[in-house]
Amino acid sequence: MPSTAIRRIIYDPTDRELWVTFVSGREYVYFDVPPEKFSAFSHASSRGGFFNREIRDQYAYREVTRVHRQAS
Repeated sequence: MPSTAIRRIIYDPTDRELWVTFVSGREYVYFDVPPEKFSAFSHASSRGGFFNREIRDQYAYREVTRVHRQAS
C-alpha cells in the first residue's frame, strides 16, 4: 500500500543498509538493519507507522545529501 510519508525504500543486504526516501525528498540511510526487518517493513500495511515504531530511533543513520551522493 502506498505511504503518504515514505516515497521509496531500498535495502542492501550485503551492507545491511536500509535507504528511505520520504515524500519531502529527504533521504536517509539506516545501518545494520536485519533483512527480516526490511521484509516486515516492505510488507507493512502502514509503512509510516512501521517506520515510526520499528526503524526510527532504533538504528544508526545519516541523512543522504547531494555531497554524499556525489562521493558514493
